[in-house]
Amino acid sequence: MSRARSARLRRLPLNAAAALTVLVCLFPVYWMISTAFKPSKDIQSSDPQLFPRTWTLDHFRTAVQADGFGMFWRNSVLVTVSSILLALIVALASAYAVARLRWKGRRQFMLMVFIAQMAPWESLIIPVYIISRDTDMLDRLPTLTLVYFMVTLPFSVIVLRGFIGTIPPELEEAAQVDGCTRTAAFRKVALPLLAPGLMATSLFGFITAWNEFAYANFLIIKHQDSRTLPVWLSSFQNTFGTDWGATMAASTLFALPALVVFLLLQRHVTSGFAAGAVKG
Repeated sequence: MSRARSARLRRLPLNAAAALTVLVCLFPVYWMISTAFKPSKDIQSSDPQLFPRTWTLDHFRTAVQADGFGMFWRNSVLVTVSSILLALIVALASAYAVARLRWKGRRQFMLMVFIAQMAPWESLIIPVYIISRDTDMLDRLPTLTLVYFMVTLPFSVIVLRGFIGTIPPELEEAAQVDGCTRTAAFRKVALPLLAPGLMATSLFGFITAWNEFAYANFLIIKHQDSRTLPVWLSSFQNTFGTDWGATMAASTLFALPALVVFLLLQRHVTSGFAAGAVKG
């Protein structure tokens, strides 16, 4: 038996386990999409079919024509994009200060960032609610933006700090020798090299803010017009129960932006996360 064949045989269990893992992870997504295209009578059938016997777009029409679809979509986009931009700006400045500058308390600062990253989001709901109530910030989109900014900031700082650490400081020093200020050297030399790290943190922030349900449901109580798409997904219920076809169609539409963003950024994600883990 050749070495190549022997190596392939040794890798066979790992490849089979990987294929099984992918299948288990993707099957619920496939079932969601296929259910969205099935007629209601097939969804409620006692003999479920793996593939739709007939196809329909009625559930997608129901989802798109539902009350508040456009408004909730706009709210989700606004809150998600705003929180990502805020997190990137603050995290970039913080990560650069930790990676490039030497100041007292730098290690303690990073320790606090790691502790903040480890804290479960659910444990902060009650304190955030009390603070929002006492400051008259309930039922407002800026509150959700600040919450998502707070949730994604520690991770962004950790990843960008490691990524900046992989860029030789001599590149910026050479630019300063040529007459650039520290800010100009960072903008012209280091910032273009940070693109993969920025893409990776942006993707994490987008998925986190786009999918978040608990805070959006807990902090937006009276003003329904300020709710986001994850909360809107729970609205496909009537006196006869849940409209599963419309719910699956709405879930498919909800998942599309995250899928598109991932496909656009996936080339940078692996290198961004790997580079962020090299130095710390």
